[in-house]
Amino acid sequence: MRLTTKGRFAVTAMIDLALRQNTGPVTLAAISQRQQISLSYLEQLFGKLRRHQLVESTRGPGGGYTLARKAAEITVADIIVSVDEPIDATHCGGKENCMGEGSRCMTHELWASLNERMVDFLDSVNLQKLVDDQVAKGVVIEQAPMIKRAISSTPVVKPLRVNAPNSVFALGASLANS
Repeated sequence: MRLTTKGRFAVTAMIDLALRQNTGPVTLAAISQRQQISLSYLEQLFGKLRRHQLVESTRGPGGGYTLARKAAEITVADIIVSVDEPIDATHCGGKENCMGEGSRCMTHELWASLNERMVDFLDSVNLQKLVDDQVAKGVVIEQAPMIKRAISSTPVVKPLRVNAPNSVFALGASLANS
């Protein structure tokens, strides 16, 4: 069994998200930049993670992704399975037709047993443990940059309303009436 980049990147991105979501939704662009993962690839992965209800998205300015459940409730197996990563060491994909037409190879039980142990192990590791491991290693979580708002801190000065004629004709009419 070989874990492909799809599963590795999904787990890495989820750790990054879990580390930083306390300051609000995390953008995929930020994860992409920190983890050196293609933004378009992350978009595909997070679409699958969202469909499996592991993450939630927030649209608009200040939007991004947050975990849909507590990190302690999400296992590595959940993440890997949600991005369609097969956890299977058998040659037949668990269909028991390794040799064709329903016959199994001599090592089928060995690989099927390995599959069970891999799934059990990945199911025993939750996202919170991986986050705690990163914090223990001293990973620095930078503060979110200040969001520039369209609202200025200086007060708006309202223009003075002048009650004066706005044309030569209005000026002449106002002088004639005086």
